[in-house]
Amino acid sequence: MKLATVDDTRAFGQGLATILRPGDLVLLTGPLGAGKTALVQGIGAGLGVEGAITSPTFVIARAHRGPVPLVHADAYRLGDRPDPRAEIDDLDLDASAEDAVTVVEWGAGLVEQLNDEYLQVRIDRLDDDTRVVELVPHGGDWATRLTRLES
Repeated sequence: MKLATVDDTRAFGQGLATILRPGDLVLLTGPLGAGKTALVQGIGAGLGVEGAITSPTFVIARAHRGPVPLVHADAYRLGDRPDPRAEIDDLDLDASAEDAVTVVEWGAGLVEQLNDEYLQVRIDRLDDDTRVVELVPHGGDWATRLTRLES
């Protein structure tokens, strides 16, 4: 799927929120500037969370309250650590995993152990600033839920 603008990316995130529920893990991958945080902003809007959503690069994780809470984490700075998986464990993301939607940027290879069932969202940014999004379901009923998103 192609998204022409950042606003389209946010709108897609808002639509994606309609199939998310507490306990879900969403893993975002893509290069710097691909639109991962914009997507999370849309997800947050769709979930009705409180407060602005900004990149948690320096605080690593932020919790946003709402009808369906959102935990937004960014593992970008953890990649250069001797044991980034231990750093993820220290964040204790699984403590709120059952009650919130957890979205992790740059978490590939680090957070999949938090949930056997998760959705990977791959975002690439083309030279014309168009975003190309691929949704990759891992286990559970993700494939079924994604068909609801496409209709």
